[in-house]
Amino acid sequence: MSATPVHEQAPPRIRRAQIVALTLLMVSGIVNYLDRGTLAVANPLIRADLGLSLGQMGLLLSAFSWSYALFQLPVGGLVDRVGPRKLLGIGLIVWSLAQASGGFVSTFGWFILARIVLGIGEAPQFPSAARVVSNWFPLRARGKPTGIFNSASPLGTALAPLCLSILVVNFHWRWAFIVTGIAGLVVAVVWLAVYRDPVKATMTEAERHYLEGDEADRKPAPSLTFAEWRSLFSHGTTWGMLIGFFGSVYLNWVYLTWLPGYLTMERHMSLMHTGVAASIPFFCGFLGSLTAGWFSDLITSRSTNPVGSRRNSVVIAMLGMVAFTIPAALVESNTIAIVCISVVIFLANAASASSWALATAAAPPNRVGSLGAIQNFGGFLGGALAPILTGYIAQTWSFVPALLTAAGIAFVGALSYLFFVRKPIEDKPTHTDTVQAPA
Repeated sequence: MSATPVHEQAPPRIRRAQIVALTLLMVSGIVNYLDRGTLAVANPLIRADLGLSLGQMGLLLSAFSWSYALFQLPVGGLVDRVGPRKLLGIGLIVWSLAQASGGFVSTFGWFILARIVLGIGEAPQFPSAARVVSNWFPLRARGKPTGIFNSASPLGTALAPLCLSILVVNFHWRWAFIVTGIAGLVVAVVWLAVYRDPVKATMTEAERHYLEGDEADRKPAPSLTFAEWRSLFSHGTTWGMLIGFFGSVYLNWVYLTWLPGYLTMERHMSLMHTGVAASIPFFCGFLGSLTAGWFSDLITSRSTNPVGSRRNSVVIAMLGMVAFTIPAALVESNTIAIVCISVVIFLANAASASSWALATAAAPPNRVGSLGAIQNFGGFLGGALAPILTGYIAQTWSFVPALLTAAGIAFVGALSYLFFVRKPIEDKPTHTDTVQAPA
């Protein structure tokens, strides 16, 4: 059986399922990032209302990322065992209730708890999305749908300052949390009512051929075992993706968590002006994610090494992030700084989309969610550290060394992808692609 060409038309029933799945992943992803971004948008008002220092705000901004990162490890295995429909549905309900509760907290400690639960609830979103793409798209056609579902993150982040600033300014910052929490519960109901995981036993021969035409997907994926999940950590590819995504997400989350505060405190913009200025880079990120998905599929279709081609896309984008962060930190002009930051966010989301597409190419069929979640675990260790370290560096010196530090960390991440991610992980661990786990 020949590999499925990237341009092969999906059978009508598969095509409908793909459209439904990607639409729901986009909507849930936008809500996901609106919820994450609410704290960043309302940062100055929350700090004033609760009497928080910059260091405490950094801790509050990072609380989500710690729980989100830690829960990536069990969530990846659960996605591969029980399927994305159930797990993402449960996650939507949990994170929406946690988000709404943020509108009722009155102390720093309770706010930290609400953000921790938010991270737990949101943990299934992207591993589930990676598994949905793996289930409904053939191997060489996964870059574009990955770019589409990943584009929800910058789009949600771009919409957050525009939409939530209206609630914050005209009502109260608490309403921003309550309204987005209710929106998430509505999406949870729709997801559980509409989305279904594929059942290949009910498919026609043409439908099965479309999904199983690639060599990596010929055999039905067996149920994931703990030994198979654990064996992922014996591969250099896994460690390269984990460490590399740490650097990528660290730099991205410096902007995601601190950009509105940075523009008001360091560059002295008003709150409403900040709402518009902070949205521009993330709309660019939306375009970056879509562009990366298309470009990743294009170069993969012309390559004999899907892992290498998708990895190279990640590395090029990350090096560009580093290059444009340096002038963003140093220039005096606010306009030039916003342009440089826009390029960085464009490339950050291109790198993220390519990283998730890389997970679908590098993992065996029954460990796509697991490898993607392990990569995301590394990423959100960086995401958790970024707001804390940035807050304390800015409080001690300024945002300039904070941004330059982030650029250095992203550079190390790019090298990790380049030197460790060499080939796909085989169903059985080999001795040629192993490394010792770091102490």
